[in-house]
Formats: sequence, C-alpha cells, structure tokens
Amino acid sequence: MSKNLMAFPAGVLLLALSIPSAGQSLLENPSAPIAPHLPQAQAQSPAESSVIVVKPELSDEQLADLYMVRKDYREASQVYKRLADQNPQNPVYLNKLGIALHQQSALSQALKYYERAWKADPLYADAQNNIGTIWYQRKRYGKAIKAYQKALAIRSDMAVLYSNLGYAYFGDKKYEQAISSFRQALTLDPQFFEHNSSRSGSVLQDRSVGDRGRFYYLLAKSFAAAGNVERCLLYLRKAKDEGYKELAAARTDPMFAAVLKDPAVQELLAPKPPEITQP
Repeated sequence: MSKNLMAFPAGVLLLALSIPSAGQSLLENPSAPIAPHLPQAQAQSPAESSVIVVKPELSDEQLADLYMVRKDYREASQVYKRLADQNPQNPVYLNKLGIALHQQSALSQALKYYERAWKADPLYADAQNNIGTIWYQRKRYGKAIKAYQKALAIRSDMAVLYSNLGYAYFGDKKYEQAISSFRQALTLDPQFFEHNSSRSGSVLQDRSVGDRGRFYYLLAKSFAAAGNVERCLLYLRKAKDEGYKELAAARTDPMFAAVLKDPAVQELLAPKPPEITQP
C-alpha cells in the first residue's frame, strides 16, 4: 500500500509557532520547533509604543494538525486522543485520530475510530471513505466498495471518492465498473490522476494496485473516452512499459475511437513487424 493519504487545509497552519521574518510563513519554515508559546508583543518603534500586537497560541487541534503535516504521527495521535476523549461525539476529532493511527499501521484501532466518527455523524462521508480504505488495504474489496458507495451517497461531488471506488472495483477485477468510476472522477477533476496521493487530512486515498499494466490501460481507456489524447497516450505508454500484453485491443475498442486517428497513438499501437530470420 502506498505510504503517502490528502493534505490538511492550509488554514489550520496560519498561526505561527515563532515570529517569522518579514514575508516568511510557517509553511516556508517547517523545521521550526513545535511548541505552543505565550503571546508576545511585536517590536515597536517609539511612535507605536502604545500599540500592542500579540501572536495567538495554537489550539490543540491546530498543533495536532501540524504534527500530522510533519509526519509526527505518534505525537498527533496523542493530542487527537485527548481531544476525542474530551469531545466523544465530535466526528472530526474521532476521524483525525483514526488517520493518525492509520499512519502508524494500527489498522484495527483506526477502523474503530472511523466507525465511531460515522456513528457520531451518519452524514460524515469522510469517515465512511476512510473505513473503505481500511478494507481496501486488507484486500476486502467488496466491503471497500460498499463503504465508498455509502460515502458517495452523501457526497457525490468528490472526485477522490469515485477514484477510491474505481480502485476497489479494479482490485475486485470488475474492470468496466472501475472504468466508469474513474471517468466520474475525471469528469469532476480532469487533472485528478496528476495530483499526488496523500495520507493526511480528513479524506484518505489509496492508489496501490497489483496489475499495474492493466491498471494503466484502463486509465488510458478512461482518458480516451473523454477525448484526452495526451493523457491517453501517457497511460498507454505506461501500460506498454509494464509489459501489458493486450495493448493491441485498443485498435478495435470503441472507447478508443476518439484517439485512434492521432499519429502518436497509431504508432504506439502499430503491430510489430515480423522478425526477419537469416537463411
């Protein structure tokens, strides 16, 4: 499984832990010490001595979010656990604790907190998606599919949910359903498969697959159906590089019809000339 699941909103990181220099944000200095500090007055000129500007402390949630960004998952889980204990019906804290545990490969514990988040708020699609990632990682594709479908019944506007469903269908060898799901993801976000996958934030992704050649071919098929020659060609080449043996099927597949006139696609799909043997 990929060790990399979406980034936390940058808004939670806007409160600095130390006073940055002019023009420098916390995100530009990720090595700064992680520790809440007491409010400090900024340096002032004599003319401004009557004006006091303080820098607020980080909340516990913001501190835990920052730990996650820095991949300090053990520290993050400790803070989220305290928040979840103090707010046992808060689905966001429960879900984030699950993610921090997930990052430490504590899958059973992570699943417990995702399920608690879902129980606290049955309309919280993020938690149901993350339940799906647990089942996907355990290769329980049928359960993963059901979890992703539940999440999509609530949030049908999220490309990542369709993508995750597509991966689960692919793992279950339901390739046509996988293509349909990937196409839905691309309809919502044409650049979706160019983004880096991630394992932080409230919605997890998993892009690990076994048969990579077939997977790339199906992605090429999805892009071909959308009329995107450039990305279709990209993934056809990836499929070829992985040694996918059924590449020639694209020449007669109706879903590739929109790209078959492109010279680069024709060249890639051209049959190999017969080898000439010396007499």
